[in-house]
Amino acid sequence: MRYAPIIGWFIASIAFGISVLFLNRIIMLSQAYLLPLFGFVFPAVHGQPTTPNTSVDLSWHAPDATQVNNLGSAINGTGVYGFVFNSSITPGDQKTYNWCNMPHVRPQEYPRAAKGYELEYVELIHRHHKRTPYAANTFPVESYPWYCNDEGLFLYGKPLNPPGNNPADTYWSVYTSQSNPFVPQGFNGTCQFPQITRGGLDDSYQHGQDLFAVYHGLLGFLPSNPGDSVTYRITNNAITSQVAGMVVNAMYSPHSDSPLSIQPASIDSLEPAYTCPTATTIRRNYGINSNSSAWLTHLNAAKPLYAALDAISGVLANSTPFHMSLDHYYDNLSARLCHAKPLPCQVVNGKNSTNCITQAQADEVFRLGQYEYSYIYRDAGPQTLQASVAAYGVYVAELAQNIRDRISGASCVIYRHNIAHDGSVSLLLSILQIDVMVWPGMGSEAVFEIYKKGGERFVRVLWGGQILRSSNPSLGVIDMLPVNTLLAYFDGLVGVGASKVPGLCGLSS
Repeated sequence: MRYAPIIGWFIASIAFGISVLFLNRIIMLSQAYLLPLFGFVFPAVHGQPTTPNTSVDLSWHAPDATQVNNLGSAINGTGVYGFVFNSSITPGDQKTYNWCNMPHVRPQEYPRAAKGYELEYVELIHRHHKRTPYAANTFPVESYPWYCNDEGLFLYGKPLNPPGNNPADTYWSVYTSQSNPFVPQGFNGTCQFPQITRGGLDDSYQHGQDLFAVYHGLLGFLPSNPGDSVTYRITNNAITSQVAGMVVNAMYSPHSDSPLSIQPASIDSLEPAYTCPTATTIRRNYGINSNSSAWLTHLNAAKPLYAALDAISGVLANSTPFHMSLDHYYDNLSARLCHAKPLPCQVVNGKNSTNCITQAQADEVFRLGQYEYSYIYRDAGPQTLQASVAAYGVYVAELAQNIRDRISGASCVIYRHNIAHDGSVSLLLSILQIDVMVWPGMGSEAVFEIYKKGGERFVRVLWGGQILRSSNPSLGVIDMLPVNTLLAYFDGLVGVGASKVPGLCGLSS
């Protein structure tokens, strides 16, 4: 029996090995099949030097209940919750919501990271700055003109690689001809609808200065010369280029031509412009232009307001674009107020009457617009997350890969600056499940900061220059969150390399 201990040890080793393999198999099956049913995943985070198995909650969580998403407040309230709609200048510490010029990263309010955290990568996305309204959002007959003679829109090509003959600095000069019998849509004058206004250009420049003052001046993170480490990206809408020129010059005053990254118009992920039938269908089933009772409730409550606005503006009561949401009236009225223009009056026999839209009516439009955005992107339940993930999943996957590439050293880019639209920022906030959803105003900004400490990576997300709070418990207050958690959340929703997005959009075979 002298071999009994050896035999016993051998049998125990085999049993232990079998049990470990069996337990590992159970864990793998649970991760693959059981836990996803409850909204949890354990995705592998490729190219990321942190723990690969991170549990994240992928399910939708309701936002906070506030005045913004309360229909009673939207219909019966007064003012607009202390929000600013009439100036780019915000009183106080600039943390207040200002539709004309939203809070953003700047030295005065910037929350510095604790000692020991080293900033490694920054990617930000912000809406363009203030502009004229879109032509589709103007009234059939506007009661006064709008002039933009204090700026020029430069649009020309220039030979590069190799260089050639240089172009002249030519800009658009809008005019109307006495021989042209047709009346332009909306405002007379010398503007494009839309275009970034002189005030919007100035705000763009200040935005760039503020960012550089923080990331170069305060933190010493950005280099004095951008080189290949700093990139700027725009959408195919010209107004983002108009903003970019001011931002780039404010940050670096380059003495040579500066490239702006842009994707093909048909698949642009930043705007976004790629085809996603499922996202469109989901939104139409509960939001704008839907027959959902939850959506129609606020439109029915707004009928007296609509009747008053239509009578003054000349918009027909059966105009679907103006009446499927408050968007058109919101854009029209807010653009005027941001540029210190009066609210419009009814035009009678070619002249202004004394029947004008009141500030109280404009405020109700703004409250309802805020309510709509909160409903569309957060309050309407899990379908808001589903639609947003499909519609903006490609950009989210690009963001995740940019973070990975910087951490792994595959990319030398330390700062990416994306200039986009309210729809872009809204989709991102929806995916992050922000706790209080608002309509992103002019210049609205979300920033992703990646830090390193003791060999670990962490992420902060700033919204309006302050720490973003998510309703999702896996994200919570996104302040030095392990970066692997955010990447696992993104991967679980859209897949590495946006591998899930074609299927989410209903495009896979």
